[in-house]
Amino acid sequence: MSAITALTSAGIPHRVIRHGPVRSVAEAAEAIGVEVPDVVKTIVVRRGAQDFVFVLVPGDRVISWPKLRTLLGVNRLALPDADEAKAATGYERGTITPFGSRTAWPVVADDRIRGRTITLGTGERGTAVALEADAAVAALDGRVADVTEPEPPR
Repeated sequence: MSAITALTSAGIPHRVIRHGPVRSVAEAAEAIGVEVPDVVKTIVVRRGAQDFVFVLVPGDRVISWPKLRTLLGVNRLALPDADEAKAATGYERGTITPFGSRTAWPVVADDRIRGRTITLGTGERGTAVALEADAAVAALDGRVADVTEPEPPR
């Protein structure tokens, strides 16, 4: 099932935005017409063999591994490679979203997205959806917690 179909089936109000190719979160924000923190990245994190979690991260932040390990009660977490992420979700990196994923993995959303209108990937390159973060997290039965830190300067 596609992400857009999953959102529609769940009755979650959303707006589809076709923006064309982008190479970064900053380019996506500009193309979509939103602030960088409102471009929410869906990061697939491996807890164990065939055990994954989706982490929703504001565009200007990165996962805080110590915070996430503590929240999940584990000592080790890893990022799967591109092939493993696609096998787990059905989506290619850069398009991953919890909506319509091959498996409904648990969702952890950084608390900074609460109360905001955000954009998420759709499983298709050059396309995003805008929706209310609180409605998205509720529909996904997600946990909200402080699990990120500012992106380090480049």
